[in-house]
Amino acid sequence: MSGLVNVLVIVAVIALVVVRQCSAQRVSGDRRWWVLPGVLLVLALREPGLVDPHHRTLSVAVLGAELVVGLVTGAGWAWTARLWRAQDGSLWSRGTRATVLVWTGGLALRAALYGVAVALGIHQGSPALMMALAVTLLARSGMMARRSARIPPSYGGPAGGMPVRPARKDRV
Repeated sequence: MSGLVNVLVIVAVIALVVVRQCSAQRVSGDRRWWVLPGVLLVLALREPGLVDPHHRTLSVAVLGAELVVGLVTGAGWAWTARLWRAQDGSLWSRGTRATVLVWTGGLALRAALYGVAVALGIHQGSPALMMALAVTLLARSGMMARRSARIPPSYGGPAGGMPVRPARKDRV
């Protein structure tokens, strides 16, 4: 894929994720939470230029730091999201103000890493950005799936409350 296509894929994924995060969304019990990050990871690994051939060691160090930042950002993103059960028992999620701070901090750290790479003469292409985004989404999705599994079902009663008893029936 060309660099322009990679940038368009990255922008499209970020736009999709941000739009979905800013509004309340139903959390499905889907076990395919890893598919989108997995596709991004495969696309990043297929592309040449993941590591700068002229500065291999430094390039791998910067890439490793980006992946750690992505991991922490994804975990923080999932940790700060609000999860709740609706009256019908469905599970919902929405980002909070803390989520915005996590995103802002993650972007600032990535920009700083990019600046360090430029100062050291390391070329970082779109595959490195795509891989960091994949790690962020993978960490977020995995942690959200884990948090979602811990919220007990409401059994059709009020969210977070005791199950509603059925009306007493006459005995025959």
